[in-house]
Amino acid sequence: MPAFRSDDPALARMELTAVPRGSAVSEVVRQLTNLLSSGQFAPGSRLPPERQLAEELGVGRSAVREALAALDVLGIVTVRPGSGTYLRDSMSDLLPTTLSWGLMLSAEHTAQLSEVRSALEVHAAVLAAERVDEAGAEALGASLAAMDATLDDLTAFIEADAQFHVVLARTSGNEVLADLLETTRTLLRLWVGRGLRRREQAEVACAEHRAVFDAVVARDPAAAEAAMRSHMRTAGDRVEHAGGPDTP
Repeated sequence: MPAFRSDDPALARMELTAVPRGSAVSEVVRQLTNLLSSGQFAPGSRLPPERQLAEELGVGRSAVREALAALDVLGIVTVRPGSGTYLRDSMSDLLPTTLSWGLMLSAEHTAQLSEVRSALEVHAAVLAAERVDEAGAEALGASLAAMDATLDDLTAFIEADAQFHVVLARTSGNEVLADLLETTRTLLRLWVGRGLRRREQAEVACAEHRAVFDAVVARDPAAAEAAMRSHMRTAGDRVEHAGGPDTP
């Protein structure tokens, strides 16, 4: 973690403009990433408070708060409750990619990223079925059990769901594939959480994961491919209808 600076962030020269109506969070993220990449803030610096950012941008504090949460997920800033938001040391390599892709800002790009993730997950399931060993099967089973145990706690369920996919990717034996999947899942994280809101949805997801698990431990690549394709269709529909950060 960086050594947080005690500079008064209110003294920083701001170059923010009022945000157009209807695109609050997306535009806030865009302007903040431009500001943070301008060099005005040294790594470890505390950003201006939400109130000041909201006033400069002409948006509500909730839009600023959600934009900062997105930047936190991407590893650009660190949000410390009761203290403020700080620029991370490692943000310099990530910011250009974030700015050029805009993956967290566009519904169209989100849908496209979801398609990429689907193809990668299907391939990971096939490889896992071909290469699974006893340790991999046990780890997958443990993740599935965690999903079963958290059906009434959707926040915990989403984490267990994500862990299942992490284990599956590792079981594939392809580290590059596992890294790519980790990146896509991170960028989709805000939408995935919004798309799973009821126990009934969690039960469907759990059953779909069990089908993948059964096929992988049976070392049946064709069945693993079919099961994962079915799961990705359902998961993709949830993301598509979840709405992005600008959705009320």
